[in-house]
Amino acid sequence: MKKIKVCIQRLTGNEDIPLPQYMTNQSAGMDIFAAVAEEEIISPGQRKKVPTGIAVALPEGYEAQIRPRSGLALNKGITLLNSPGTIDADYRGEIALIIINHGEEPFIVKRGMRLAQMVVQKFFQVEWVETSALNDTSRGSGGFGHT
Repeated sequence: MKKIKVCIQRLTGNEDIPLPQYMTNQSAGMDIFAAVAEEEIISPGQRKKVPTGIAVALPEGYEAQIRPRSGLALNKGITLLNSPGTIDADYRGEIALIIINHGEEPFIVKRGMRLAQMVVQKFFQVEWVETSALNDTSRGSGGFGHT
């Protein structure tokens, strides 16, 4: 499996927060952790911005996508707004998570809790070629339940 080196910075006061980490050998996503100063309660229907205590310098041509954790979604109704969130290669600020509680009970965010996943991948920028017509396909313009 191909690996790339990515610089990561633990922001001051977050030396106790683990760096993002793969939980199995073949995981695509790394778990990322909450860097809240103290426990925070997210009530049902409420959303909060949660810090992670890290910043990254992705290589040009790569992005990081921030995604929900399936176990939190299924068991607690906790997910991310703006999902997947995109971390661009030129962003150097702290990665933060926009958590929403779709569950029925208040959710307590604890320091060091695994809250989301980060997937780093290569991307391509598009150069548009304007045309007066597109090639035909069997599907055509059918969408929204067409298949």
